[in-house]
Amino acid sequence: MEDTLKKCKKHCNNKNFEINLKNIFFRKNRDIEASKTVEIINILIIVAIIFAIFNYAFGRLEYNYMWKETIVDYRYKFIKGFSITIAISFFSLFCSLVIGTMMAIGQRTTFLPVYYFSKFYVEFIRGTPLIVQIYLFFYVVGTAFNITDRYIMGILIMASFSGAYVAEIIRSGIESIGASQLETAKALAFTPFQTYIYIILPQVVKRITPPLAGQFASLIKDSSLLSIIAVNEFTKNVQEVDSLTYAPVENYFILAVGYLLLTYPISHYSKYLERKFSYES
Repeated sequence: MEDTLKKCKKHCNNKNFEINLKNIFFRKNRDIEASKTVEIINILIIVAIIFAIFNYAFGRLEYNYMWKETIVDYRYKFIKGFSITIAISFFSLFCSLVIGTMMAIGQRTTFLPVYYFSKFYVEFIRGTPLIVQIYLFFYVVGTAFNITDRYIMGILIMASFSGAYVAEIIRSGIESIGASQLETAKALAFTPFQTYIYIILPQVVKRITPPLAGQFASLIKDSSLLSIIAVNEFTKNVQEVDSLTYAPVENYFILAVGYLLLTYPISHYSKYLERKFSYES
C-alpha cells in the first residue's frame, strides 16, 4: 500500500511539473496575454540565449575593444548625428502625412488627371528602391530646381518616399468604412464634406493610427540611407568616427543601440494601439 502511495505521489509531482512547464512556455489561448511572471521568465531565457550566442561569436574574433576611444572621445559626433536623425524624421513624417493625405484623396477623385497622377506616384515610389530615389531626386530634381541644401532635400526625399506608403494606409482606412454607413449618411442628407468629417474621419483616424506609428519607425531607419548624399545624420557620423578609430564593432554597436532607442518605443506603442483599436467600429 505504501509503495502504491509513493508511486501515485511521484506521478502527481511529475504531472504538476509538466503542467507548470506547459504554463510557462505555452498559452492556452493566443488571445490571452501571459502573466507578468511568465513573460519575464521567457524574456530572460531569450536574453540569455542571445547573450550566449554573441558572447561566443565575439569571443572568437580575438578583437581588441576600444570603447573609450569611440564612445567617450567622439560622443559629440554621436549626439549630433542622433539629434539630426530625430529632426529629419520628425519633419519628414509631418510632410509625408500631408503628401499621403493628398495622394489618398487623389486616388478617390473623379478628376482623371489627378487620379492617374496619384496612382502613378504611389506605384513608382513603392516600386523603386529608396537609394535610387535619393540619387534621382538629389542630383536630378534638386539640381534642376537649384535646391542645394542637403538637409532640406533629405527631408523632401524621405517625405515623398514615406508619403506613398502613408497614402495607401489612409486609402485603405477610408475604404474599410462600410457602405451601409455611407448610405445612412446620404439618408440623413449629409453633404460629402459632412460625411467625411462626422462619419469617415473619426473611424479612419482610429484604424490608421497603429500602421502610421509603424511607418514612422520604418522612416527613422530608412533615413540612414541619406548618408550617401553626405547628410550628417546618425549613420554618417558613425561612419566618420569609424574611419578615424578603425573600431567597427564598437561604432556599429552604438549605431544599432541608437536606432533601437528611437524605434522600439514607437513599435511598442503601435502594438498597444493595435490592441486598443482592434474592435469593430
